[in-house]
Amino acid sequence: MTLVELGRELRDSGYHFTTVTPATHERVNRRPGNERAKSLRDVLGWSRPFEPGLLPDRIVKLLDAAGALATTGDGLQRSLVRFSSYDDEIFVHSAFPTNAEDSVFFGPDTYRMADAAAAHVEARSRPVRRAVDIGCGTGAGAITVAKRAPGAEVLAVDINPEALRFARVNAELAGVSTVRPCHSNLLTDVDGTFDLIISNPPFMIDPAGRAYRDGGEHGYELSLSIIGVAAERLAEGGSLVLFSGTGIVEGQDPFRAAAAERLSETDLTWSYREVDPDVYDEELDGPAYAHAERIAVVVLTATRP
Repeated sequence: MTLVELGRELRDSGYHFTTVTPATHERVNRRPGNERAKSLRDVLGWSRPFEPGLLPDRIVKLLDAAGALATTGDGLQRSLVRFSSYDDEIFVHSAFPTNAEDSVFFGPDTYRMADAAAAHVEARSRPVRRAVDIGCGTGAGAITVAKRAPGAEVLAVDINPEALRFARVNAELAGVSTVRPCHSNLLTDVDGTFDLIISNPPFMIDPAGRAYRDGGEHGYELSLSIIGVAAERLAEGGSLVLFSGTGIVEGQDPFRAAAAERLSETDLTWSYREVDPDVYDEELDGPAYAHAERIAVVVLTATRP
């Protein structure tokens, strides 16, 4: 795959980029002097347009062969993909801004989710034989688990074909042959039980209804569905690690209350913690979060005895 070749070329060159939130990305890009790319990182990290001749010919040819090179109206070029760094690996994903319906997002929540999954695997007393990353996106979570549970079968499921394409590329770049990307709406299209289910589903209230971002009317409906699926499909001793978010309303966490009610109907034991109490503060200016005093990101862990 051409994107695999490109990723390897970047990794061998020492490329490294930490992807920030969309609000930070936009803020940095609109600074004077950042209108056009001056380096490889500017092109493949910051998604800035660039003049022909800026990048090495081989990089441009690989981008073009992958169908990831566009030309702007003023004769500049632009990459349609980005590459981000995490866990000594490199991940390809959609370019900024991620406005398309099939955009594949990678950002701070990806780092947090994958960190939570890694910590859980490393702390488990039982081995992970079979795992799944629901709504895998770039496959970062599945790859992180596979690296720490080398004998496990790890499914990376998503309803977005573009996400599955990127997940295949990223798994090959990471050299993890046990990750198997497959199309599934939650777990409806895959069989069996799992020792570990991880997920970082969309959890925002998104008026635009973008699939990679919209978690439903209150932002946590999809997260509740994943809790329900986990209750049905976790093996004995299996765990769900769910990274999600919630708007806090007058000091109360409505997602925690809804999750507690859903979990009370199961045999799962669970814990819940805020990972960051104040994220995406720019959303508080819009009507979708006019009721909230802050937006928090959380990790819910549920385990079958």
